[in-house]
Amino acid sequence: MSENCTHNCETCGSDCASRTAPQSFRAELAKGASVKKVYAVVSGKGGVGKSLVTSLLAAGTQKRGFRTAILDADITGPSIPRAFAIHGRAEGCEAGILPKVSATGIQIMSANLLLEHESDPVVWRGPVIAGAVKQFWSETLWDAVDYMYVDMPPGTGDVPLTVFQSLPVDGIILVTTPQELVTMIVEKAEKMARLMKIPVVGLVENMAYFRCPDCGKVHRLFGESHAEAQAKAYGIPVCASLPIDPAVTRAVDQGSVERLELPWLDGLLDGLLN
Repeated sequence: MSENCTHNCETCGSDCASRTAPQSFRAELAKGASVKKVYAVVSGKGGVGKSLVTSLLAAGTQKRGFRTAILDADITGPSIPRAFAIHGRAEGCEAGILPKVSATGIQIMSANLLLEHESDPVVWRGPVIAGAVKQFWSETLWDAVDYMYVDMPPGTGDVPLTVFQSLPVDGIILVTTPQELVTMIVEKAEKMARLMKIPVVGLVENMAYFRCPDCGKVHRLFGESHAEAQAKAYGIPVCASLPIDPAVTRAVDQGSVERLELPWLDGLLDGLLN
């Protein structure tokens, strides 16, 4: 640092250590808040069931006795509160924002919990949305959370970049469907994870099949499964397949996703909760 330093790097042309040292984008938690492990649930495109997978993983984690939280980073399409029958606005205090708590104790923060009406659209530009996600992490009073799941917006834009840079993400869970087009899009998300040096710890293929309730025959409506091949190609240690099940759809619509008893993600949860 020069002896004539004005401490205003924006107007300075010097190459001192203060300007050239690596800058950390990591956001700190609010005073008294605690989160031990963070998993981001990611998809390359919308409509593949990312929020459903986030909800099921959080519900399964809570059932295993861990304190669990969901940070809904899908600011313009928040659906997490509805899946858990959480309504009304989040409250705050001088220390920060108080997360809403589900029936089984899952802590949740979402843009829908800050709007006057749940149906109000969030019409914000990218940098504002990214800033809101960062605030959800740093200004919410997360209470001794063991595992947090971040429900990401689809794609590889501002918000995923902000989350990967600002939050201490321990691993990424990719959500896909059997279509060839989605396979290509997932590859983009996997490459972004590698660029950010964050491991992909699981792959979930949603809508993999439909089992006829009358005869039990399996129908693959969107084509043959690519889950195992994708996991092997990308070196992903665990993969899971979710069927099309009207009971799951009803539970999410009714806000009772926590009541579901489903075995499909047990193997993935075994790998995540260590």
